[in-house]
Amino acid sequence: MNIEQARFNMIEQQIRPWNVLDQDILDLLHVVKREQFVPQAYQNLAFADTEIPLPGGEAMLNPKVEARMAQEAAVKQGDNVLQIGTGSGYLAALLASKARHVTSVEILPETAAQAKQNLDAAGITNVAVEVGNGAQGWATGTDYDVIVVSGALPLLPESLVKQLKIGGRMIAIVGAAPAMTCQLITRTSATAHDAVTVFETVAKPLTGASKPSGFTF
Repeated sequence: MNIEQARFNMIEQQIRPWNVLDQDILDLLHVVKREQFVPQAYQNLAFADTEIPLPGGEAMLNPKVEARMAQEAAVKQGDNVLQIGTGSGYLAALLASKARHVTSVEILPETAAQAKQNLDAAGITNVAVEVGNGAQGWATGTDYDVIVVSGALPLLPESLVKQLKIGGRMIAIVGAAPAMTCQLITRTSATAHDAVTVFETVAKPLTGASKPSGFTF
């Protein structure tokens, strides 16, 4: 496989047509080598239009979804970013390109360790991978400019929204299959936020996310 040709095809045939038009993001996809974050057993799928399995039942999101989430997060120089669900570390690497610092929380210790290795190998030094369940937020006493959730949430926890600075923004996939939407949530005041649907998709639920209560009759 010609890796650079495969990367070019991924960007031009999958990602750009999915309304990823920010040139900084498109350029970044050439710089951050996706194949370095893909498990060895799935290297042949590194640039494919599909999720890639990770240990513990997790998955790397589809390349176009990761790229679109990175674009919509609109990380600016100096932003303090929280990512819930490190996975392979690839999306954290994209977010880190402009962020001051990314705190990335992964519930599975083995996955977190592998992500750290991937990020170190890629020379990315402004991501801290933490082990824990961040589905309800990550209580470090810090408010974040940007929060990105890398798995689907059946419901959006208010505790997570409250970790945004006022004016801060969150990208999260919300809902249950087959009706999931990626939403851009902006915290507008101490007690309010706005949510805009960016695109429809289907993704694996975030490990550790609370499930909505079922109805009983």
